[in-house]
Amino acid sequence: MLIIMNRNILIHLVTFFALFFNHGFSQAIKLESPDRNITATIVPGSNAHSLIDYNLANSAGNIIKNGTIGLDVANIRDSNYSCGKPQRKSASTSWKPVYGERKIIPENYNQVNLTFTSKRDSSLKLVVTCRAYNEGFAFRYRVIQENTILTLKNELSQFPFVETARAWVSSTAQGVITEKSISEVKELVERPLTIKLGNNLFISLGEAGLVDFARMKFSSNGNNSFSSQLYGEVKAADSLVSPWRYVLVGKSPANLLQKNYLVLNLNEPNKIENTGWIKPGKVIREVTLTTNGGYNTIDFAASHHIQYICFDAGWYGKEDHDTSDATRVRLDPARSKGPLDLKKVIEYGKQKKVGVLLYVNRRALERQLDTLLPLYQSWGIKGIKFGFVQVGSQTWTSWLHTAISKAAKYQMLVDVHDEYRPTGYSRTYPNLLTQEGIRGDEESPGIKHTITTLFTRMLAGAADNTNCYFTGRVSKMGSHVAQLAKAVCIYSPFQFLYWYDRPVADSSRKGNEGEIIEVPELSWYNALPTVWDDTRVLEGSMQSFATIARKKDNSWFIGSLNGDTARTANWSCTFLDKNRKYKAVIYRDDPAINTPTKVSISTIDVNNRTVLKIPVAARNGIAVRIYPY
Repeated sequence: MLIIMNRNILIHLVTFFALFFNHGFSQAIKLESPDRNITATIVPGSNAHSLIDYNLANSAGNIIKNGTIGLDVANIRDSNYSCGKPQRKSASTSWKPVYGERKIIPENYNQVNLTFTSKRDSSLKLVVTCRAYNEGFAFRYRVIQENTILTLKNELSQFPFVETARAWVSSTAQGVITEKSISEVKELVERPLTIKLGNNLFISLGEAGLVDFARMKFSSNGNNSFSSQLYGEVKAADSLVSPWRYVLVGKSPANLLQKNYLVLNLNEPNKIENTGWIKPGKVIREVTLTTNGGYNTIDFAASHHIQYICFDAGWYGKEDHDTSDATRVRLDPARSKGPLDLKKVIEYGKQKKVGVLLYVNRRALERQLDTLLPLYQSWGIKGIKFGFVQVGSQTWTSWLHTAISKAAKYQMLVDVHDEYRPTGYSRTYPNLLTQEGIRGDEESPGIKHTITTLFTRMLAGAADNTNCYFTGRVSKMGSHVAQLAKAVCIYSPFQFLYWYDRPVADSSRKGNEGEIIEVPELSWYNALPTVWDDTRVLEGSMQSFATIARKKDNSWFIGSLNGDTARTANWSCTFLDKNRKYKAVIYRDDPAINTPTKVSISTIDVNNRTVLKIPVAARNGIAVRIYPY
């Protein structure tokens, strides 16, 4: 039976499965991942209040015990339901993204669909889909009723864990991430939510395929359990389909990050037919908002293999004023006295093969988007950085994703800043290259926090970390070598470099605060790709250290970050091709080096049998580039 409350249908998966069992099935339903490592088991409950529970486990032990999936839907009349035969489906395939952290993404799962039809009205159906992937478990629900406006009030899904579980939580997308026991978590927390269940069992709870729905976060129930909680109600005509809710499962933090492509698998395939214009690359911000500043920045970009410059806030007036018009250049006097001839800068960039991006605040985007897109295309603009977008509600979630799809029609690349966290929409519309939603260099986080970010926020997808190099905040965060390493560790197809730094016309001068100096290690950034053919997370601890190796063509780039304790990094080079010789260029911190940044560069020969053993100080890093002879 369904539980009816004030004409709202409280739909629990346990109730669905009770119906299922009442129709002649007495054995537990078992849903296994293709590799048989993850098992979701549906079993009869012990009493009328818990008719059916679902358990999730893998070879390392129990993951979720007595979990439920629930939702609260208004405006559906009372009804009895019949359960059809479960429909099973399997997938064993792979696909090629337009760009990414790897060239090929595996997609392997077993699925069960449970459909419940109203006995009073055959047009009213309730569908729950569960999938067991090799990487984890996911579910979503669908409510169908013809000629009806469906209203979802909230979700009621429960994720209970053992008392000893520990979570890494943040209450905002750009907030501090803190380790807590499950019982200590009182606030509403962000997703992905990484939890340690045992020494060899880590999971992450998250949301994928969020397009036209209210954002979900997690609230604590006070009993070692989390509940899904929506930002607000959701409405849909005739059919209401939720995003996916997933449990990513790994034996370590590094193993979780290695599997972060699960989020992409839970999204619709690419909808852009011609993707030849989608070109990831490095970006440098133009901070003076002047014509000469634009020329200088383009010259620097062209000579340092940087593909784009970006004019930030202020080029069309005060960004936080509703009267500012983003169809023309009119400088905010608080940011620049000018002059800025934007069209001349764009033309100069074309000559140097450097594209121009524009920052536009959401106030102008919301009013002018349909005018701006064709206009910017006519100017030769390559992309837009959306600023301070509104997030959370179904209305603004839908607006944002519609705006990204509209941008694709005008071959406009997109970077979404501020509180937006990805849920895999870049698979469907790959013109969405990156987004913020991270406590990046603008907040001057310490290296330990950045390491934790890799195993929490970075499980969701690319992040614009606003990487800095010459400003004083670098020593506050860690070291210059750590900054080099971060540009590999934190994946972003638009990789912003030198965020608070600026090139000057005379590159030989010593430089003031933030002025870019031609130090030898800029060769690292010059050679650095932003998208990859392969990615290996070599090691990682939630707060202590992390090392990621990424391949582009025949070269590998390794970034390693170290927390508060000095150590000797120890990496086997088995990821290199056999019977091939390579050179490894190693960038390390060295106080004795006579440069402002104190970075030493050394070169050694390596092959796939080499083991790199490199000492690294506390709050520091290592960067290594490996390329074949």
